[in-house]
Amino acid sequence: MTAPTTAGAPVLAGSGVTVRLPRFDDAGRPVGTEVRELNAPGPWTTPHGPITSRVAFAAAHVVPHVGAENVPGAPAAVDWDATLAYRHRIWEHGLGVADAMDTAQRGMGLDWAATQELVRRSAAEAASVGARIACGAGTDQLDPAAVAAWEPGDPAALAAVTDAYREQVRVVQEAGAQVIVMASRALAKVARSADDYARVYDAVLAEADQPVVLHWLGTMFDPALAGYWGAEDPADVDAATAIFLDLVKAHQDKVDGVKVSLLDAGHEVALRRSLAGLEGSQVRLYTGDDFNYPELIAGDEQGYSDALLGIFAAIYPAASTALQAFDAGAAGDPEGHARGHAILASTERLGRHIFRAPTYYYKTGVAFLSWLNGFQPGFQLVGGLHSGRSLAHLVELARLADGCGMLLDPEVAARRLDALLVTNGVTA
Repeated sequence: MTAPTTAGAPVLAGSGVTVRLPRFDDAGRPVGTEVRELNAPGPWTTPHGPITSRVAFAAAHVVPHVGAENVPGAPAAVDWDATLAYRHRIWEHGLGVADAMDTAQRGMGLDWAATQELVRRSAAEAASVGARIACGAGTDQLDPAAVAAWEPGDPAALAAVTDAYREQVRVVQEAGAQVIVMASRALAKVARSADDYARVYDAVLAEADQPVVLHWLGTMFDPALAGYWGAEDPADVDAATAIFLDLVKAHQDKVDGVKVSLLDAGHEVALRRSLAGLEGSQVRLYTGDDFNYPELIAGDEQGYSDALLGIFAAIYPAASTALQAFDAGAAGDPEGHARGHAILASTERLGRHIFRAPTYYYKTGVAFLSWLNGFQPGFQLVGGLHSGRSLAHLVELARLADGCGMLLDPEVAARRLDALLVTNGVTA
């Protein structure tokens, strides 16, 4: 059993289930063995009613058919039963689902045909239980070879990007989901200036039938998005932020919130305060910072961030319990806020490990934890992306998940860890 290291974190009990885990040196060679009693799951609870102190979405992954040709470059073959069951678990814990996002492998294995089906199926399932659903609308149906040949500023290319966005916005809205306007690799390729971004987003937001979420995704998640928003200096985040704020101001009645995934807590707090200072309708800051989410969601005397996080798909029982504690604090429990912060903080090391560089392979960790917990039959991702992390990384992920009570069925986790090690030629 691993004792919690975060002050005020949930106290974990031993499960009586023992595993033998290898230790690796920096070159990935096994150099020893840890005999470890796994913890019982943390004291996680499901809410009796809606969570009200924060708006929170978990960005969920997709589960592939284990025997299908889910190899690089092949169309995605999705196990819809397992994929949708995972979303129901998130909804049962009071969180919304952000679907068809980068966690679902947009641009990294999930093709447009499968994306449309995911949007429609997930939105229908959400409606069946009265749950919240938002889905990503981007431009990834465009032919990458055609996009690569575009020249910056080409009016026809900009029109093609706009039309692609409009098509995806219509798919999401017709399914009954809220729109998340995703960052576009194609727009990053063809836009020459901030004015090009403004013209495209003006046209896209004109299509919205309800307020949308604008997503600013950093290059650690997708290097192809360098220079997004069209600042003269592509590396000038402050200039990009000013352009982004101007876009929000111009369409404030069409913007529910912004999701910022730059892994920079100081930048997010400053942007959050700028949004809070806008006159007119509220614009939420949905943190997309999978490193610093505990402090950002807890907030300070001037406000807090809501959440739209990939890490919440991995830790949704803990995330829900923390948000319930924030609710209790808002209702007068003097320890509720601190308890909620401590619960989230107890998962931070796990989040930082799952999202460590190269960050865009974080989906591998989300799927691995889903598999360890028995929620999918095989440790696989579409496009073969389950190969995105090393065995040493995955073993450490299991240790960290155990340390914060996120192995929800220790016996299943132990059996699957043993199988993983044997398959990879390691006998601990």
